[in-house]
Amino acid sequence: MRSTPEAPRPVRKGVSGGIDKPMTPSGALNSLRERFRSAPPPTAEMTAHNPAAPAPEVGGDIDMPRLLGMSPQMIEVRHLIRRLAGSNVPVYISGESGSGKEQAARSIHELSPRTTGPFIAVNCGAIPENLMESEFFGYKKGSFTGADQDRMGFFQHADGGTLFLDEVADLPLPMQVKLLRAIQEKAVRRIGDAKETPVDVRIVCATHKNLEALVESGAFRQDLYYRLNVVTLHMPPLREMREDLGGLILRMLHKYSGNVPGGYKLSPGAQEALLSYSYPGNFRELENILERAVALTAGSVIQIDDLQITAGSGVRAADLPEQSAPADASSFAQPDDCDGGDCPPLDFSGMPAFVPGRSQIQDYLDLLERTIIEQALQITRYNRTQAAKLLGISFRSMRYRMERLGIE
Repeated sequence: MRSTPEAPRPVRKGVSGGIDKPMTPSGALNSLRERFRSAPPPTAEMTAHNPAAPAPEVGGDIDMPRLLGMSPQMIEVRHLIRRLAGSNVPVYISGESGSGKEQAARSIHELSPRTTGPFIAVNCGAIPENLMESEFFGYKKGSFTGADQDRMGFFQHADGGTLFLDEVADLPLPMQVKLLRAIQEKAVRRIGDAKETPVDVRIVCATHKNLEALVESGAFRQDLYYRLNVVTLHMPPLREMREDLGGLILRMLHKYSGNVPGGYKLSPGAQEALLSYSYPGNFRELENILERAVALTAGSVIQIDDLQITAGSGVRAADLPEQSAPADASSFAQPDDCDGGDCPPLDFSGMPAFVPGRSQIQDYLDLLERTIIEQALQITRYNRTQAAKLLGISFRSMRYRMERLGIE
């Protein structure tokens, strides 16, 4: 008998704290970094523990081991999964490629009353159009050339369990009509069969595409969209969960450590590159980067060149910010305009308020960082070297941030 899930943890939303007094540029940037990485990043000796030891703790819930992390976004995902797992309603999972949509679908199944039934995952984009009907609904022996025996389709294989339709947006329109009927009637008709066969299946679907836009363009049926999208679950991209990144890196390194004494370590440059990268391919890309780095490294310390990553702007990993000790206003040279450190405070009066539920935290943090950098450039008359000193960062870091944010 399944134990009752623990009560959902409170979900933190938005940016903690507020900007309620003037700040020096260096103080503002340090505040930004603290908010952006609310969990302390791994130290310069970031390392995977001995493989014989337990895997590094990432945080999560014991009944959802597939969805790790304690960022507000991941806590909210697990909270919603718990709420909808006990029902039988269709669930539509949105999110970028590699963001963990199938893991979320499996978690829904594992927490549901159907957990002892089958979980059938189907990549709709990988099936040739001429084979879709037979793959989904099956066929009777002799119904066409080569049909030498009866065969069940995906729906019958998933009977009593969950059918996960990944990349559902790739279904052609004729197949969408047949899928809609099967969902509505809760029955399928195999090719060559005169009667329908009842099926008891929960539908969970996902796509990285904008399904609403496809409905508007006529590429996806509106009636099927409403049938599938009873509850929407959005999987956030990895770049919005920076708090979880360090723990995920350690856990993956631990998995790849094998018989390496002491496990793999990251050089300071490699660590900073991993923590600064935007991961357009999300969790799948992070895993790929680390697996490749482990294969390429000459020893147990992974160097920045082993990562072979590029930033979204095309900047090589070697151009990412260098690892440095936290700097305060007294640890770097001030530009002449600051009179020995007496810099004018930054003006945040034009910053919009962060509204939980409507604002996106990554967009807000990018806007805050852009405001800090642009005002530092104004103070130093657009001298990037002096502005970098004012903000307590290296020139390389300044150049990377300006390119990432599109600051001319």
